[in-house]
Amino acid sequence: MKRPALASLIALILTTSHTSTTLAQEASDNRETNSFFEEISIIGNRDDISSITGSAYLITPEQLQTFSYSDIQRIIREIPGVSIQIEDGYGLRPNISIRGVATERSSRITLLEDNVLIAPAPYAAPSAYYFPTSGRLNSVEVVKGPSAITQGPYTIGGALNMISTPIPNQFEGNILLESGEDSTHRLHANYGGYSESGFGFLLETHNWTSDGFQQINRSQNDTGFKVNDYTVKLGYAPLNSKSSIELKLQYVEQDSNQSYLGLTDNDFQLDSYQRYGISDLDNITTEHKQIILRYNYAYSDALGFTAVAYNNEHARNWFKTEGIDLDGSTDADSVSRTSWSNIINDINTNSSRDGFSSDDLHRILSGELDTAVGSIDVRSNNREYFSRGIQLGFNWNGNIGQISHSLEGSIRLHKDEEDRMQYDSSYQQISGSLVLNDIGALGAAGNRVQEANATAIYIYDRIQFGNWTFTPGIRFEDIELKRTRYRNGEARTFRDSRENDTQIWLPGAGISYQFDTGVTLLAGAHKGFTTPPNSPGVKPEEAINYEAGIRFSNSSINTELIAFHSDYENLLGVCTASSGTNCAIGDAFNGDAATVQGIEFILSSSVDLSRGIILPLMFSYTHINGEFDTNIASTDFFGDVSAGDPIPYIPKNQLQFSLGLESNKWGIQAKANYVDEVCVRASCGVFEKTDDTLTIDLTANYQINNTLNIYTRIENITSEEDIMGRHPYGARPNKGRTASVGARISF
Repeated sequence: MKRPALASLIALILTTSHTSTTLAQEASDNRETNSFFEEISIIGNRDDISSITGSAYLITPEQLQTFSYSDIQRIIREIPGVSIQIEDGYGLRPNISIRGVATERSSRITLLEDNVLIAPAPYAAPSAYYFPTSGRLNSVEVVKGPSAITQGPYTIGGALNMISTPIPNQFEGNILLESGEDSTHRLHANYGGYSESGFGFLLETHNWTSDGFQQINRSQNDTGFKVNDYTVKLGYAPLNSKSSIELKLQYVEQDSNQSYLGLTDNDFQLDSYQRYGISDLDNITTEHKQIILRYNYAYSDALGFTAVAYNNEHARNWFKTEGIDLDGSTDADSVSRTSWSNIINDINTNSSRDGFSSDDLHRILSGELDTAVGSIDVRSNNREYFSRGIQLGFNWNGNIGQISHSLEGSIRLHKDEEDRMQYDSSYQQISGSLVLNDIGALGAAGNRVQEANATAIYIYDRIQFGNWTFTPGIRFEDIELKRTRYRNGEARTFRDSRENDTQIWLPGAGISYQFDTGVTLLAGAHKGFTTPPNSPGVKPEEAINYEAGIRFSNSSINTELIAFHSDYENLLGVCTASSGTNCAIGDAFNGDAATVQGIEFILSSSVDLSRGIILPLMFSYTHINGEFDTNIASTDFFGDVSAGDPIPYIPKNQLQFSLGLESNKWGIQAKANYVDEVCVRASCGVFEKTDDTLTIDLTANYQINNTLNIYTRIENITSEEDIMGRHPYGARPNKGRTASVGARISF
């Protein structure tokens, strides 16, 4: 939106008294909550956490509004036990870990939106190349420990559930307008409500654009993105009816000039925000479509049934440079190609390759040295996905004698697929520019379909007697995985296929005792699981997980200390392009036994100072020690591993501290986040580490009237420039100091 239009809109609101007309005010006053919220949420609300027998965390709508982040990485890093591997600085495709599982593309945690699996193909190809637009989320929740078995298939670390904007109980609307540095702009608007007859709707849009914080050498292209997200919800939930239904339709498109190519260490020190001109053509376009249909039937106050049908379709084409043929061959296949990961490692270590010195290799990257015809490979990583299924569930609340039960169960029938039709184009570098030599053969760089059929069943009971709570549960997963490869070309001629099937039972139980003083003791154990790839003979990732802790809560303070231990029978490594390793894409490697253990601590408080001034504070700390337990012969994925070597990308120590001042008219808050350096490979050599980093963000807001709130936010206020990751190919920076201003309008 242009600035004059924004100024006119604000002026109009400032001169207009706040009004709120509804079509059914009386009905909305009587409607306690949206009928679908409990089905969409795992935890429920903040008060429910105190009675959970395991570790759980909820980020409320009010918390999300404090900083109004659009980056999921900044949103969830306050959650104990959660680790992040920074890649693009905006969280477009985040790498999230819970309790030490692998970070890459968030593929080892259960990702959900509105309690529905949201990864493009969560069983067949779980890498999260689609991630919900974080700026439109209503709340975020994480569950770990025994309760995670209700949210499979990835149950070792836990589940991350992102909850979208619900249909409001009364007709209302909200608009957020934000502008910031690097030509970054955001519009988030929604309007909807329920009528007296029980019909409800929500219309929502979230539009986010930026030129990016990096600059491509010798190029007029930016490193930014455009994300357009549209949601429609239709609901029918008449008062006093046993039935309710909701339909959610969503469409998201993205166009971003993102690259896998990072920097050498010397170039990072010279200018951490530069990008090599050889990545000038790198660009990803995506299209995501979602349909969710929910039906709830409340047979009685004690017994209810739910049915959810969902269909997610995702298409992406990441056009990006993959590597170079140094031997002068014009063959663009992976046999002769040297990856940029190896090139950058050679430059860092002053090594030669194929007759090229490290200086020559750097001159290629910097555009100073011309290359042979067809030497540079740019791949069209074109893939289509679908994920669809039906979830049937029930819940029953009742007493058997003096014992209270809250029993729930579900069966999910699921199918997903990844379809690759990729090709490599060959270029040469002339005077620092890329010149096309050959468009490449369709399907030559990937012509295959990976598919999965899965049946998942769980039953989970919450048993209460006196001050004791006991939560036994069990999950069953039956998974059929298959990969079919075809020969090059658009016409699909069978080449080969492979299969890998898994059936597994996953039991778990938690127990807690709540004292009258607000103190709760808790403990639990469960068998965790990660679905294997379709490589025959590759075992699933399994771990026995334990946790124990103490929780305290009263009207002004909440605190929790949890110790956890994960005993891996087999740590799994899966080769992908984003792993930056020199293995065949899709191959898997057994990492044998490993141990992950640590502690999670959080304290939050709100102190009433005087005269309506509130001092909110929060401190969270995570310590994780993840190690391989055995020696592993050299593999392209793990490298040389000795017992005691660290599991990559898992920081030992990370903490976040926030402190603010708030009144009914204004608020200010600072947030400091510290993360240890991490090893990016088990060997943890000189160029296989990141930097430790301290990031401080600041925000302030002022409520002008009932309708309008204005705010400002500064991210990374001290302008730290640290190596946050080294994958896929080279050192990658955090986003520099960035200032934004915005307005929230309610009507």
